[in-house]
Amino acid sequence: MKSLFKLAALFLSLAMILSLGACSGGDAQSSAPSNGGAAETQPAEPTGDGQTYLIGICQQDQHPALDAATQGFKDALVEKLGEANVKFTEGNASGDTANCPTIINGFLAENVDLILANATGSLQAAHSATADVPILGTSVTDYATALEIDNWNGTVGGNISGTSDLAPLDEQANMLHELFPDAQKVGLLYCSGEPNSVYQCDVIEGYLKDMGYEVSRYAFTDTNDVASVTQTACDNSEVIYVPTDNTAAKNTEAIANVVLPAGVPVIAGEEGICKGCGVATLTISYYDIGHIAGEMAYDILVNGADISTMAVKSAPEVVKKYNAANCETLNVDIPEGYEAIEG
Repeated sequence: MKSLFKLAALFLSLAMILSLGACSGGDAQSSAPSNGGAAETQPAEPTGDGQTYLIGICQQDQHPALDAATQGFKDALVEKLGEANVKFTEGNASGDTANCPTIINGFLAENVDLILANATGSLQAAHSATADVPILGTSVTDYATALEIDNWNGTVGGNISGTSDLAPLDEQANMLHELFPDAQKVGLLYCSGEPNSVYQCDVIEGYLKDMGYEVSRYAFTDTNDVASVTQTACDNSEVIYVPTDNTAAKNTEAIANVVLPAGVPVIAGEEGICKGCGVATLTISYYDIGHIAGEMAYDILVNGADISTMAVKSAPEVVKKYNAANCETLNVDIPEGYEAIEG
C-alpha cells in the first residue's frame, strides 16, 4: 500500500512540474511581439544627467527663418534632456538690435546656464555682455564678420561657437547664371545695417563680375525705405539678388509689390525670402541649424565639451528651390533639379 501511495505522489509531482512548464511557456509566448516578429520601437529616453538647465534665447527678429532655428534648438534640448530638465527664458528684439543688450543682461541676471543668440545682432550683444556664460549663435552668416575676427580658421574661441546659415555663395552665383545667362545687369538688394548682408554682397559680387555681369548695389537702411530702394533697383537691373537679410525677410511683401509689377526676378539667399518675393533660391533648413546648435548645447552642458575648441557648424545640405507662382507670373522657366517651395 505504501508503495502505491509513493507511486501516486510521484505521478502527482510530475504532473505539477509539467503544468508549471506549460504555464511558463504560455507567458513567454504572450509577451512576444505581435507585429510580425518585429519588436516595437520605444521613444528614446532623455540622456541628461538629471540636472535642470536654464537657457536664455535672444532672437533678433520674428520671421519664419529665425523662428524655425529657435524651434530646432529647443526641440534638440528637450529630446536630449527631457522636458522637465530644461527651461527656456526668451526675448525677441523685434528687429531693433538696440533691444538685444537689455535682453542678454536680463538672462545674466537670471543666471542662465547658456545663451542662444539667434542672428548677428543677438550674437554681438551676447559677446559684449559676457565672457563666462557659454554662447551659441545660430542664423549667423559669417562669424568672422560679425565678431571682427582676423585670420578666421572656423573656430571663434573663448565662450562662443554655433551654427552658420550661409549657403555657398559661389553656388548661388552659379544658380543665378544658370537661370539668367543672358542678363547683363544684376542688382544687390540688402540692408546696409546688417554686417552679414554686406559680407554676402561683397563675396557674391566678385563671382558675378567674373561671370561678366554688371553689378550694382542698392542698400536700404530699415523698413521705411525698402520699397523706394527696391524700385530704384528694379529701374536699373534685369535680375536682383537678395542675401539672407533679416530686414528683407520681414518685408518680402513690400519687395514683391515692387518687383513683380516691374517684371524683375529675385534670386534669394534663403527659402523664406524666396517664398515671399523671389523666383529661386539655394537654401538651407533653419530648423536644422537650430537643432545642431541644440545638440552642441547638450555637449557643452552635459558632456563638458570645451566650447572654445568647437568649430562653427554649417547646415548638412543645401537645396535648390523655386517659387512656382512667381515663376509663372514672370515667365521664368525652371530646369530640372529644383524643388517647389510648399505653401
